[in-house]
Amino acid sequence: MFQGMRYVYAVYKAGSFSKAAELLYISQPSLSANIKREEAAVGHPIFDRSMKPLRLTEWGREYIRAAEQIMAVQQQFDTFLQDTESLSTGSLSIGGTSLFASWVLPELLAAFSRRHPGIGIELVEESSRELEKRLLNGEVDFVLDNASLDPEIYESFVYGDETLLLAVPSGFPVNGNLEEYRIPVSCIADGSFLEESYKTVSPAVFKDLPFIFMKPETDTGQRAIEICRENHYSPKILFSLDQQMTCCNIASSGMGIAFISDTLIRKIPFHDSLVYYKPAGQNIRRRISLYWKKQRYQSSAMRTFLEELKTAQTGYGGKP
Repeated sequence: MFQGMRYVYAVYKAGSFSKAAELLYISQPSLSANIKREEAAVGHPIFDRSMKPLRLTEWGREYIRAAEQIMAVQQQFDTFLQDTESLSTGSLSIGGTSLFASWVLPELLAAFSRRHPGIGIELVEESSRELEKRLLNGEVDFVLDNASLDPEIYESFVYGDETLLLAVPSGFPVNGNLEEYRIPVSCIADGSFLEESYKTVSPAVFKDLPFIFMKPETDTGQRAIEICRENHYSPKILFSLDQQMTCCNIASSGMGIAFISDTLIRKIPFHDSLVYYKPAGQNIRRRISLYWKKQRYQSSAMRTFLEELKTAQTGYGGKP
């Protein structure tokens, strides 16, 4: 609040210059001089000095009314600052693809909300491409994704690693010849399938069988194409889809083979209908990262979420 206004309000509340000076711990002549400067700025007297006790003039009444409104706004702002620093208010917006929005972020956000119930949380589910647009435009605070975003524009924190596996319908006869390559779900759950003792399988062994791919503009789709190319194999693609979960559902129905991340395999309940293999290739392993735009102001809620995530050091498939 402006110093002159503070002095005027003190005189108004005290009812006299002498009492106000005592409360303000300044001399009465100094207080009187400050009040006169404020009245000069207003262009009219604020106090009727001919009256005892001191009374407000017409202009003084409007001045005090305005002063109280200003003080109320100041108080609201001070409260806001205190609340945001203590995280009793504020907001947080996080985006993820269907995989992360369905299976990863709810657990993280629920834990954060329990610790900070005053923070409003928005979960945005979109494609990786759309999420990057929203992050760039400031429509979301963070994005959790397995795609690689431009480090010149975005900062990131590595949340964990994940690995692409081949999910093959259990009814396909080819599985009978590959028993030594099968990966038990329990070994995917504990990450032991990453050990060298688990042999890799070339996608070429599934010659002439249908594949369910994600679209080539997605990271999973690009990696699936590269893995097949590394193995000198051109797959028969039955569908090209947007969501990994959809690919998994179709594979589970027996229609084709899909590249599925171990992140999703840990979450889905229907394993009897699928058999898992570790594909040969250099592109099966990737990072899951939390991204935010560089040089963007970070609210208390954003800083706290990031700090708590780093402290937790939680990851899928092991931290790098």
